[in-house]
Amino acid sequence: MDRRSKLIEILKSVTKKDVDIAPDESLFESGILDSFALPDLVSALEQEFSIEIPDSHLNPRKFESIERIEEYLDSRA
Repeated sequence: MDRRSKLIEILKSVTKKDVDIAPDESLFESGILDSFALPDLVSALEQEFSIEIPDSHLNPRKFESIERIEEYLDSRA
């Protein structure tokens, strides 16, 4: 499974919603993600990709879309 597919599966698991969204579409504006689910998403990303995401990075802008999440993961590699 490629990373984008893993991200979609994580989003489905965290939000309990069907994720059918363009990679550059806002997860927040589409209603898939909200500020309450963001910490759960970050925890799942940390676990899946064996990274540590500092609290100072809990900015919704960094996790706005699937593409932005991928860019963020690339920056943490």
